[in-house]
Parts: sequence; C-alpha cells; structure tokens
Amino acid sequence: MEGENKDPAVDQHPTVTFVPVDPEHQPALNQPAHVPGVVGFALVVGRGPRAGMTWVLEPGTTTIGRGPDQDIFLDDVTVSRRHAEVTVGEGNPRIKDVGSTNGIYVKGARLDEATLEPGDEIIIGKYHLLLAHGDG
Repeated sequence: MEGENKDPAVDQHPTVTFVPVDPEHQPALNQPAHVPGVVGFALVVGRGPRAGMTWVLEPGTTTIGRGPDQDIFLDDVTVSRRHAEVTVGEGNPRIKDVGSTNGIYVKGARLDEATLEPGDEIIIGKYHLLLAHGDG
C-alpha cells in the first residue's frame, strides 16, 4: 500500500516512533543519540520501560507527565501528572521542572531547569531519556 511503512519492525505516528531495541546494542548514554529519519530534536527512552520509544520535539513547548493530557505520557507513579516541559526554539532545547514531586535529573544532577545538548540523559521517574538530534 502506498505510504505504508515498509519496515515492519517500526511503528510510526506523526510525533511518536517506536524502534525495538536490540538487547545486544543498547544506546550509549554518553554519546549523542541518532534516530534515523528524525529531523531536529527528539527524546528517546534509552533505558527503562518502553526502551527505544522516541518522541519528536516540535518547535514550541512539549509537556511531560503522567496525566493523560500531556504530550509525552510517562506511565510511572513517581512521575507527576504535570512533571516537566521541554521548549524547542532557537538553539538547544530547554527543560524545566513544573513543580513535580520527584524532580528532573540532567546528567545526574537534580535541576529545576537546564539547556540540553544532544546525548544528554534526562531522568524522569524510572525513565532514562536521551536527547537526540537528527538531520534526516
């Protein structure tokens, strides 16, 4: 069928891509992650539930949390309903804790907000997210 994904190992949605992770080849947490076909920035679950899940970060603000109305839904009781926001504009994305109970960790440090760089690890609850940057 025309326009259908030719790779059966990859399910796609306009803003979400799921690529099954090969247990023999886990993403390196200290290297910028590359996601085939992604243009711009994306968050990739490097470790934890749904490893390999990818969310493309559109320009503007993306909300993250356990609430069903969040742009990125993280199903974990240690994630607040409205946990964090990532803003993409000029330059690198910025992440901000929006009053969560358990905070956000960037490169191992608990921070209220930070400018992100490709390859940065962001921990929210039990999710270890990597900031990826791709050029197609």
